[in-house]
Amino acid sequence: MHKSVPHKIFTYVNNTFLAVLAAVCVLPLIHVFALSLSSSAAATGNLVTFWPVQLTFEAYTETLGNGNFMHALLNGVKRTALGTVVSMLLMLLAAYPLSKEEHKFRGRSVYAWFFVFTMLFHAGLIPTYLVVKGTGLMNTVWALVIPGAVSVWNLILLLNFFRTIPKELEEAALMDGAGHLRILFQIYLPVSMPSIATLSLFTMVTHWNAWFDGMLYMSNSQDYPLSTFLRSIIVSENFAALGLTEDEIKNISPRTVKASQIFIGALPILAVYPFLQKYFVKGVILGSVKE
Repeated sequence: MHKSVPHKIFTYVNNTFLAVLAAVCVLPLIHVFALSLSSSAAATGNLVTFWPVQLTFEAYTETLGNGNFMHALLNGVKRTALGTVVSMLLMLLAAYPLSKEEHKFRGRSVYAWFFVFTMLFHAGLIPTYLVVKGTGLMNTVWALVIPGAVSVWNLILLLNFFRTIPKELEEAALMDGAGHLRILFQIYLPVSMPSIATLSLFTMVTHWNAWFDGMLYMSNSQDYPLSTFLRSIIVSENFAALGLTEDEIKNISPRTVKASQIFIGALPILAVYPFLQKYFVKGVILGSVKE
């Protein structure tokens, strides 16, 4: 197909813009990785750009051998895995009935507006803290999972996707004697994998990056998830959380240790994303457009 000159110019400008945008996103991560592999002197002297200077793995040795960091990493993985499973299960169970018409589910509009109301109006930090404390969830992983278990925005995307599924599939299953739970998990769930995979990725990233609730609901730093642990070190510069002695802190550069921990903290999401990438665009489009 012949392409006009304006179309070629647009394609060139668009590709250039996307390449620059990709570089802006990737280069900081490359810099952090190079910094984590550089010597203490090079890091302190700001000599590192996008390539390691005086290659050394000392920062990773200290990080991976640090019990506090590994404990926080496990807490972060547990919080992310549990939070994603709980959130997706609750949203599936809520989105399925809310996707029905009013004559099939009486009172559907009332329940739908109940969810929307919670998205528009929030109780606030102090009431939420009092509820978590009053229910005995303090210093447990459930304090990080339950308060934000249902994202109303993700719920709306999911129920709109459910509405695009042909009703004939459900009607045929009902005629064969299938119940609603069986229809949900054996028909709706497999058909909705693009949308579910996309929302699962959103939920995973949210849980993995959340740090404030860990600081709020965990009184012991040993219970911090990784994001809260890194925040206490990088922002507050609380190097005591690393569990290093004064001599060890003098012999290594805090910048290289920070860089190694940031890079390791980003790896799990970077490792999961390629497997969900093929569902990403399709899931967002189909879940946000109602026919």
